[in-house]
Amino acid sequence: MAFTRREFTRQSALTGAGIALTGTVAALATAPGALAAGDPKHGHGHDGHGHDDHDGHGHGGHDNGPGYGPLRPDPKGILALPAGFSYRIITRCGVTKLESGEYTPSNHDGTAAFEGPRGVTLLVNNHELSGTRAGWEHPVPLTDGLVYDPVAAGGCTVVETRRDGRTAEWVGIAGTSTNCAGGATPWDTWLTCEETEDKAGKNGLLKDHGYVFEVDPYDKRANRSPRPIKAFGRYAHEAVVIDPKQGHAYLTEDASGPNGLLYRWVPPHGFRHGRGKLRTLADDAGVLQAFKCFDKQGKFVDDLSRATKTGTVYGVDWVDVPDRDAKSVSVRKQFADGQVTRARKLEGMWWADGGAYVVSSFARDESPVQHDGQVWFYDPKRRTLTLKVLLGVNPDPSKDGAFDGPDNITVSPYGGLVIAEDGEGVQHLFGATESGRTYPIARNELNIGSEEEPEYSEFTGVTFSPDGQTLFANIQTPGIMVAITGPWKRQPNR
Repeated sequence: MAFTRREFTRQSALTGAGIALTGTVAALATAPGALAAGDPKHGHGHDGHGHDDHDGHGHGGHDNGPGYGPLRPDPKGILALPAGFSYRIITRCGVTKLESGEYTPSNHDGTAAFEGPRGVTLLVNNHELSGTRAGWEHPVPLTDGLVYDPVAAGGCTVVETRRDGRTAEWVGIAGTSTNCAGGATPWDTWLTCEETEDKAGKNGLLKDHGYVFEVDPYDKRANRSPRPIKAFGRYAHEAVVIDPKQGHAYLTEDASGPNGLLYRWVPPHGFRHGRGKLRTLADDAGVLQAFKCFDKQGKFVDDLSRATKTGTVYGVDWVDVPDRDAKSVSVRKQFADGQVTRARKLEGMWWADGGAYVVSSFARDESPVQHDGQVWFYDPKRRTLTLKVLLGVNPDPSKDGAFDGPDNITVSPYGGLVIAEDGEGVQHLFGATESGRTYPIARNELNIGSEEEPEYSEFTGVTFSPDGQTLFANIQTPGIMVAITGPWKRQPNR
């Protein structure tokens, strides 16, 4: 049943300032002038550089504000971290090897962590490799039985890490393209998303791409004969989450000309989720819909960039997609102006607090209003979308301090969000507290440019281990997965 403008307007009037803001993150408000880069009064007096330089008692405490103090340069030129924190490289393209002997593929992207037996953590790691294998030095190896399109370079690997530091890695799926983000399911599998609309015959590919595939980190046999979940639609997918109560899937699209959409897939009557069930769906199973927002006055909102204040609340309707497989026209182009709401670079998502956190990474000339990042929260029960984080345009991304371009996100077991930065210039992992203060967690120091013109790759795949003790993240180029440990603590609400 559609949530009408009249219902939303009446509800807004009854609640005064809008829908009550609840959840782990609450209202997060950030702007370049308010972006905390650490408290200079804390975190000094240690001789290390963010690597195993602590005695385990949580020194460098930074008790007067959020975060863990200033970041310390890394003599190895990989990660700057606060005092007391350290990192370990888990996989590195062209250095570490799979069980089969091939090198770890490049271009690490979306990742999720799963609990294995006896302290093992299993991570499924996307490799965002577009086009054919000939264009990449280290594509995902074509493992027998796990290949969708034999000429495509992308896919996923499964990484096993043990408490004693031992690791192993193998292919989860191969022959897919531009595996960007994705999402973990409530039944502990990984949904990997292709961020492309390439059809068979384009860019040398043999099959249509732009789909979602399921990868099981526990059962290699379950991944054999990969089958796209065509019911979720074919477009430039970014991320996906599953509502564990209703069974709905929510999916983001990273596209422009026109800007992309937020989608909802409603399962067919009687369908029950579970391991391997998605691959049994008919191509047209359920209903794929795009979102349409309106404000408290019932006025249609054409683009999410229109929201310029945190706490902005929109009502949401859902509009059926005419041709989800985009046989002749891209899905987002099947809607006329006024039919759906758009947003630039809809990227990372995370399910928590009974809803979906959704990122719009930035907005420029292709959008009505410019910004350097938004994080929204969709409440499926209220059918509302609330702006939690708003990053103003960063005037100088080459300088350390301000953050821009949020991409992959996770909800932290210590409160608030942890966000992977994919902006211009300096790249960080940063946190945002429940009250809106931000703080750095790590800075990428691996210069892939030159001394005269430094360049730093984006962070991706941010996710905590099941026990909350380790933060995993990736440096996308060349492709490095790291495990960050240290004196994690509950972040203040203020």
